[in-house]
Amino acid sequence: MDRNLTIKNMVCPRCLTAVEAVLRQEDIPYTKVQLGLIQLPKRLHNEQLQSLKTALHKIGFEILTDPKEHLVEKIKVTLLELINHPDQQHIKLSVYLSETLQTGYQTLSNIFSEIERTTIEKYFIRLKIEKVKELLTYNEYSLKEIAFLLHYSSVAHLSKQFKDITKRSPSEFKMSTAQQHRIPLDQL
Repeated sequence: MDRNLTIKNMVCPRCLTAVEAVLRQEDIPYTKVQLGLIQLPKRLHNEQLQSLKTALHKIGFEILTDPKEHLVEKIKVTLLELINHPDQQHIKLSVYLSETLQTGYQTLSNIFSEIERTTIEKYFIRLKIEKVKELLTYNEYSLKEIAFLLHYSSVAHLSKQFKDITKRSPSEFKMSTAQQHRIPLDQL
């Protein structure tokens, strides 16, 4: 097993904390933990690896060994980082992914579609809509400000995508019990 472990379902800072806690509990030294990745100073023995897999699985994470699944997880983490740092969203998605992951977009797209049964673009739209739901729930920004933050061309464009995905308008969502309609990002 490699010294870098790809971890599925790591989507937020709390995930990092949870994985670090498991590593300490399992007495496994690590160099770095970041979204979707654990860097180890040395390879794990088989029994350490099995114990780590079991402990991570108990809290909703999975160590990926298939290179295609590994790449898909890197794509998801990169998209999450892009959503959470909207200042980067001015660049075309295909260019951003290709440059960030140092892989041709066609390869990324084909592998992602094969594993996830959806396109990168559709997945990214779903991520953006979940971010819109989050921002609407916090009630800190107007819909116009959210559209600007997430680089929508207009409020109408955001509203149309929102309704296509959720079957509700943003205002209907906001009037409902918003938290009940959000999907955890690791389940997308």
